[in-house]
Amino acid sequence: MKKKLQLRKEVYRAELGNATRSELPGIQHQQLRTRPYGSQILYSYGILLFLIILCIFFQIETDGTFLTLRNLSNVLRQSSVNTILGVGMTLVIITGGIDLSVGAVLALAGVLSTAIIMRGFPPPFPFPSDVAMTPSWSLGTSAPIAVAVAALIGALCGIHNAIPIIKLRVPPFIATLAMFSIARGFAYIYVGGGQVGNLPSEFTRVVGEGPLMPVVAISTVVVGHILLTKTRFGRSIYAVGGNEQAARLSGINVGRVKFWVYFICGLLAGIAGLLLAGRLGAGDPKSGLSYKLNAIAAVVLGGTSLMGGVGTVTGTLLGAVVIGSLEAGLGLMGVPWFVQMVVKGYVILMAVVLERTKKHNR
Repeated sequence: MKKKLQLRKEVYRAELGNATRSELPGIQHQQLRTRPYGSQILYSYGILLFLIILCIFFQIETDGTFLTLRNLSNVLRQSSVNTILGVGMTLVIITGGIDLSVGAVLALAGVLSTAIIMRGFPPPFPFPSDVAMTPSWSLGTSAPIAVAVAALIGALCGIHNAIPIIKLRVPPFIATLAMFSIARGFAYIYVGGGQVGNLPSEFTRVVGEGPLMPVVAISTVVVGHILLTKTRFGRSIYAVGGNEQAARLSGINVGRVKFWVYFICGLLAGIAGLLLAGRLGAGDPKSGLSYKLNAIAAVVLGGTSLMGGVGTVTGTLLGAVVIGSLEAGLGLMGVPWFVQMVVKGYVILMAVVLERTKKHNR
């Protein structure tokens, strides 16, 4: 029996590039993917070409308004939240999972963190719905605590997603769909159906008008890229998504990998929630309704396979900019938001069909 088990382990190790557990840290990034690196680069260039064509089209249709400095700055800020959420979503989808709760987690973190900015720590429960209120603490004192609370709320929601997926074998779709309802419900309960408004002008100006959001988004992409391509944990993420059983028998702790990717995804959603609240000027439980779709769209457009095992955060960055450009361009053209949802839906469908066609051709 032991000999048969050992033989099976050797076979699965061979599937991961003839690597033993001790050799796993040295496996090249390319070996653990089901798709060649060159294919990913070509896919990214294809998205870049699509983005260029899109910008030219909107520049013509908006009479030269789209490529102005003011609008491009707006596109960058608009793409920032999608990028931050997309990096976390990329990690989850590469492992073969999905997180449908990011928009609701974003809203919950935004509501609780802005409550701290307005009323200090700990914030009152329930939050008083007085639109004329002024901040109780100075922004210099409350802002760092608000950032920490937003990250903590997001991380706890990520852990809440991970535990039933890992321990109870609940499908990620169901576990994160449940968290979507739970987080959104708690956000509404806390503010009694209202919102945390009248945020300090210094806060909204720094977050909503300055370069902070793009800087945080780019930093997230850089860290995510290093994590996936330069670390043992990143190689394990690809291995789990490529063949979970083979990864487990080669010595990878699959449960731990899944735990941390959902943790990171939740953490980034929490940070994105505070940034979005600063841009909107309020912590609103209704915020983030479309960001779940936007994050998945950015990931898929960036070349990440919904089947797992393949993806890059740099591709997700391009996908997020495409989504941001679509929204900004269609908005300048006067296209209603509900029509924009239809357009984004077809863009996602087109990207998935293209990815499946390329896989079939190989």
